[in-house]
Amino acid sequence: MAGSSFIVATNAFSSNESTSPRPRNRHSEPQQRRHCISGCAPGHMTRRKVSELVAANTATIKVVTVMALWAACFPLITPGLALAPHLTFATMRALIAGSALVGTALALGRPMPTGRTTWLLLIIAGVGATTLGFLGMFHAAEFIAPGMATVIANTQPLLAAGLALLVLNERLGTAGTAGLALGFAGIAVIAAPSFTAQQNNDDYLLGIAYVLLAAAGITVSNVALKRVAGTVDPLMAAGTQLLVGMIPLSLIASLTETPSDVNWSPKFILILLALALPGTAIVYWLWLSVLETLTLNRANAFSFLIPIFGLSMGIAFYGETLTASVALGAALAFLGILLVNRTNKTSTTTIARPAPETSLDTPRP
Repeated sequence: MAGSSFIVATNAFSSNESTSPRPRNRHSEPQQRRHCISGCAPGHMTRRKVSELVAANTATIKVVTVMALWAACFPLITPGLALAPHLTFATMRALIAGSALVGTALALGRPMPTGRTTWLLLIIAGVGATTLGFLGMFHAAEFIAPGMATVIANTQPLLAAGLALLVLNERLGTAGTAGLALGFAGIAVIAAPSFTAQQNNDDYLLGIAYVLLAAAGITVSNVALKRVAGTVDPLMAAGTQLLVGMIPLSLIASLTETPSDVNWSPKFILILLALALPGTAIVYWLWLSVLETLTLNRANAFSFLIPIFGLSMGIAFYGETLTASVALGAALAFLGILLVNRTNKTSTTTIARPAPETSLDTPRP
């Protein structure tokens, strides 16, 4: 179609040239028209670059905030477990956070998720992050220290990079693959002394297993959330997955615990609200909005901040010690994930998205 327009324009110009007494630059109008169609005006490019820079900086601020709030979850869970049954506590956290997000979305007039593909992805995300993620985190906090649990949970971005390759076609080159290996080595260095010292401690091994369960669930959830990012309102998507994932969590809690054993003290209420609102509702809303801008690998690369924040909190509030092995392992994990992020920024990435559905084409208010 563009070629036809150019031929017609050229023929018309030739006709005018034969009748006009003043010669014209035969390249001016057609080429200028084509340049305008290409969107190459200097002012337009400048505005676009500024817009991209602002979006990138905003996404960075959001994702750093997410990681800081996520790191604070383990230290808040630990004292709360003494005041409520584990899964009952987790269920209430998901219920409050999900209700707050969905309620806010409805008040703002945001559309509900529609379509089988969208709902399937939100169900997968809910079971992964809320059911398995919360189950693993709340049980693990009983058996291992918060700082160590946070570090081990940071295997999630490494696992997600592999799954993102299969599902989202986010590709990592040789350097990125080396970064994954370096990150895993860092996690192993951090956990090795404790594992050696407590290798006959079944509770410690059970705690490790719970953290890995949570990491696997969150990995699957993040890939599913990346698939719906940009097609569903972030408030509605985050709240829906929390409420969906809460259902099996509440069933397990009702079968294995006594929900009436909750100690409704002011301390517990403050912990619950801190976990549910800034630690969950705000975190998932920000995370969904980040995934609209960044690839999953780039966003997950900021997770190297979680063990740094987590270990700092563990040292400050729980008497954990910063040993040489922990420092070395954290440095290796930092370098590995940073390498993945740096490689991914310079790689060509194709993101697989769900097929567009009519109801999702309507812009969000």
